[in-house]
Amino acid sequence: MLPSDGLSQWFDGALSRREILRIGAIASTGISIANSARANPIADVSTAAGFGKAERCILIYLWGSPSQLETFDPKPDASLEVRGEFQSIDTAIPGVRIGEILPRISRILDRVTILRSLSHQYPIHGTAFALSAVPATDLTLEGNLRDPRHWPYIGSVVEYLAEQNDPNPRLVPQNFGLPFPIGSRRRAKPGALGGFLGSAYDTIWSEFAALGTRELLRDAGAPDVLPKIVADPFVGILPTDRLETIEANQTVSVERLSGRSSLLDQLELSSPSLERQNSKTSFDRYRALARSMLMTGKLREALDVQQESPSIRDRYGMTLFGQSCLAARRLLEAGGKFVTVCWDEYGLVNTGWDTHIHMRSRLKDELGPGFDNAFASLIEDLNYRGMLESTAIAVISEHGRTPLIQNVSEGGRDHWARAYSAMFAGGPFAKGRVVGRTDPIGGDVIDTPFSPKDVIATLFHALGIDPQSEIQDRFGRPYTIGGTGLVRNELLT
Repeated sequence: MLPSDGLSQWFDGALSRREILRIGAIASTGISIANSARANPIADVSTAAGFGKAERCILIYLWGSPSQLETFDPKPDASLEVRGEFQSIDTAIPGVRIGEILPRISRILDRVTILRSLSHQYPIHGTAFALSAVPATDLTLEGNLRDPRHWPYIGSVVEYLAEQNDPNPRLVPQNFGLPFPIGSRRRAKPGALGGFLGSAYDTIWSEFAALGTRELLRDAGAPDVLPKIVADPFVGILPTDRLETIEANQTVSVERLSGRSSLLDQLELSSPSLERQNSKTSFDRYRALARSMLMTGKLREALDVQQESPSIRDRYGMTLFGQSCLAARRLLEAGGKFVTVCWDEYGLVNTGWDTHIHMRSRLKDELGPGFDNAFASLIEDLNYRGMLESTAIAVISEHGRTPLIQNVSEGGRDHWARAYSAMFAGGPFAKGRVVGRTDPIGGDVIDTPFSPKDVIATLFHALGIDPQSEIQDRFGRPYTIGGTGLVRNELLT
């Protein structure tokens, strides 16, 4: 089992509702990049397949990494120690089977593309490697939120480039994450941060304060980590539990909010160190964001999933992941551009999708039903509202799981980066397609290999952003936003 320790201390990067209100403590980062974006387009990029067909994006990140063999790349003819105890089932794509833990997704598979041939060389929980164009990673990089080698999150780049075209503050952040800052319920993780763009372009996150409705014994399977009872909201929440932002107290008056906005003005005027020059500082952005969010209820209303009918909410699943997917749809309707939904670890190591131990019960009772209900409902809901064709949806993780099941309680699979799967839907992505192929035990890619950098580049392309475009760091060094990634037509229509 790979060690999970060694990551950095408490999360200090993403912006929660409380951190935005701490405007008085925020200082300029000194980064001068306001006008640094410059296009370097390929001549035919605008005519390439699917370019700009998506107006918006939902990125679903399954932290911990699902097993490809129990989900999107089952091997029903392999031996028991490879295929595991779960069966595979038919799908809406003739001849294609997926894991039995995903029955609803099996019925809508003709609306999505499965990618079975992702591969790289880093079998670690590399959130930075999965979520940005950074070309390489290591444990030091993944353990340090502000390592200068970090590249910006794809959502951060999308927002940054959007601001170059329209610098006016938005009522809904263009790079928003659900349900809480990634890593904040156990150990900090990089990835969804501004990287060399600076902390001004970190993802803005909602918050969720409630505990789960089911208390479960969590066992890390490690002698130095004691099992403990965890009330995990990813397994179940109450209908009244709320996703929050900025101010949970609904009794705050308009007058008080106006007063806070005035205070922001005073802070800026009274602080010479925060004078604007020719560049956009973190303070500028936080101030504009705080003002727009304090003075309007647009974001709070979008997060208020209690406005949805009970039947809709039940279809998504009364779990934190299910309700976050529903909130993501509402955020796009309210004007959001890039929304991240993370099924994160919670309370103890080997939670989330990190199934080193107790894999059987967790896949059957928690992970399978929670993901199946939420994702299938999201696709059906977006399609019903006429939004699916203009919304790119990607389901990714950091790696896969070992072909052989480990001899631990209820089985488990360790980290494996040589072959794993992802899923795409909406926007320019093909419908009813399976891309790539692995060997008979799901251990190595034997056809159409993909780098996770190709996924990043293809998502930029889907959103009408040339992945060969360049942005500069604080020293004026240019970076191609897609890094080494290539736009992969195999995923596109």
